Amino acid sequence: MFKYLKNDLPASVVVFFVALPLCLGIALASGAPLFSGLIAGIVGGIIVGALSGSQIGVSGPAAGLAAIVLTAITALGGFENFLVAVVLGGIIQIIFSILKAGVIAYYFPSSVIKGMLTGIGIIIILKQIPHFFGYDADPEGDFAFFQVDGENTFSEIINTFNFISPGATIVAIAALLILILWDKVLSKKSKVFQLVQGPLVAVVVGILYFIFTKDNESLAISSNHLVSVPIPDSIESFGNLLRFPNFAVIGSPEIWITAFTIALVASLETLLCVEATDKLDPYKRTTPTNKELLAQGIGNSISGMIGGLPITQVIVRSSANIQSGGRTKASAIIHGFFLLISVMLIPKLLNMIPLSVLAAILFIVGYKLAKPGLFKKMYNLGWKQFVPFVVTVVGIVFTDLLIGIGLGLGVGIIVILIKSYQNSHFLHIEDKSNGAHKIKMTLAEEVTFFNKGAILKELDSLPENSYLELDVRKTRYLDNDIIEILEDFSEKARNKNIGIKLISERGMVENPDSYIQFFQLDINRHKNLQYDHTD
Repeated sequence: MFKYLKNDLPASVVVFFVALPLCLGIALASGAPLFSGLIAGIVGGIIVGALSGSQIGVSGPAAGLAAIVLTAITALGGFENFLVAVVLGGIIQIIFSILKAGVIAYYFPSSVIKGMLTGIGIIIILKQIPHFFGYDADPEGDFAFFQVDGENTFSEIINTFNFISPGATIVAIAALLILILWDKVLSKKSKVFQLVQGPLVAVVVGILYFIFTKDNESLAISSNHLVSVPIPDSIESFGNLLRFPNFAVIGSPEIWITAFTIALVASLETLLCVEATDKLDPYKRTTPTNKELLAQGIGNSISGMIGGLPITQVIVRSSANIQSGGRTKASAIIHGFFLLISVMLIPKLLNMIPLSVLAAILFIVGYKLAKPGLFKKMYNLGWKQFVPFVVTVVGIVFTDLLIGIGLGLGVGIIVILIKSYQNSHFLHIEDKSNGAHKIKMTLAEEVTFFNKGAILKELDSLPENSYLELDVRKTRYLDNDIIEILEDFSEKARNKNIGIKLISERGMVENPDSYIQFFQLDINRHKNLQYDHTD
């Protein structure tokens, strides 16, 4: 795990700076204590990072659960009651892993996963525009279109122009220029610039700017534009920031409903992020999904026990890790230790970091996820890839992550049905001699009621006095609906003087009297073979 420490250590620093404001912002958007977000980030990094089978995935509090958490804290009568649901949700996730529910991850189309990555990239950029200019009304980590401050993504951007902070904007522009220079020029000049990451330099510049301009009325950055980590006075007071679940309410049905909701949504979001992260991984490693559910379940149980928010694998942190050169799970674990050590030892220094500088870092992360060239690439793959991709992107931008993916998946299923409609058979015109049509139709391996329309259309289009060879030798499953269509067509064929040769594994039959009886013999024969085999 520590073989690539020279890669993982710099990457963990970048992930730390990305994770810090998101942990705090998601806690704020969830209506939970700020420290609960940090606890979830620490547990997600150290505990889940160590147990996970993912080499480059990073876990922590998730924006997709913020609305659920906000509602649940009020509905369950307080944060301590809510923590019971988090612990139980983790246990349910462990049960999911035992039941091998991680296989769900493999059923999401590639176009939807790519749309998810692109949509998140666009959302990151749009959501960071206000923070970049020093307008921090909406907390970091609120990725929903309709925000907790009553605005939506685009109205927030419009409002930004009435509240631009000169100091925050200046240091954000400086940070962005440093990041671009580091990425495009300096990192290629020397290994020193690869070891010392641009985001670290940008953050240091931001802290220095804050220190040197704090007495300047026009250029100073006010405290509400800075990171806001809770500051314990001592180790003892640090312990006092922890909150513990009230297990007296464990028998409440509402607690169990919330627990199952957390487990279901957190598992789904994790599996989607695992699939997306594996696609981003330059070394194309595959994460064992059931092991990931187990790690997430243990992490959520521990997080709930000590006052933390629910945890999932998070694509924003994971993509920042990959973009920064992270190679193994060491980067995720080290970032967790950085969170723990920094909030214990240097919270005052952390509270000097301008949010606008962190917005500049997230700009780069978002751009690399949503490069414009990807739209052209997906378009060139054809509409069956492009439409689910675009629907997912638009859905994520105008709703939230899970709804956007659900819309994309719905369109993907429709595309599958259309493909199934088109690919139920192959039609070959083999001979047109003497003005007669000799046509061969070969049915696919599996033909279901989805294929009724396509087959019926082709049969109805056969001209009079033609000859049809219907080849079912490769067909292993023929739906009864299709058999009924053939049965009905036999009468039409007689009226149109269409000859039919049915070719099956049992031989060839000219103009069969009954397709139902013919295929019923096949079904019974197949059952008998199965019985003889098991006997």
